[in-house]
Amino acid sequence: MINTLADRIRGFASLFWREVAKFGAVGGVAFVIDNGLTYYLMHGPMSDSPSKARFVGALLATIFSWVANRFWTFRHRRQDNVLREFVMFAIINGIGIGISTGFTFIANYWLHITEKNLLFAAGVFGILVATVVRFFAYRFLVFNQELDEEPEFSHDHELIELHPKARPEAGQASDPESLKRP
Repeated sequence: MINTLADRIRGFASLFWREVAKFGAVGGVAFVIDNGLTYYLMHGPMSDSPSKARFVGALLATIFSWVANRFWTFRHRRQDNVLREFVMFAIINGIGIGISTGFTFIANYWLHITEKNLLFAAGVFGILVATVVRFFAYRFLVFNQELDEEPEFSHDHELIELHPKARPEAGQASDPESLKRP
């Protein structure tokens, strides 16, 4: 029993951290897109509106993020209904953009900070908060299909079930009544 529980915990952790690593890589590139574009816009074409600059940077980073997460990070968990998946992704990212833009907005309009670098830093802090929210929302709400087709993940749902379903041994019938008979 202890080995089985330890194996389940190890398997779950391994599965979880692989996704976290890929999500982190995608997030790192999206972070560069978001902040690079935001910094450019704040110090150039949108210097009069740092919140709008943050919004544009976040929007373009979000588009990149959806494509990369769909086709790499969570490729085995994609939903069959692409429209539903995209709408859920967009809603969650809207919340994330709201968080990162909100930190810039609060710093600028409520705290009356006008220094561009401090406003930029407020947005970066907002991105960090939004990233945690996004990962769990993507993992459990957007890209949440079971990995049963993939052999190495065929039992991932059993890793968190308290009482996994009994599977018939080779040569036994899979009829539930036959499992009850001695």
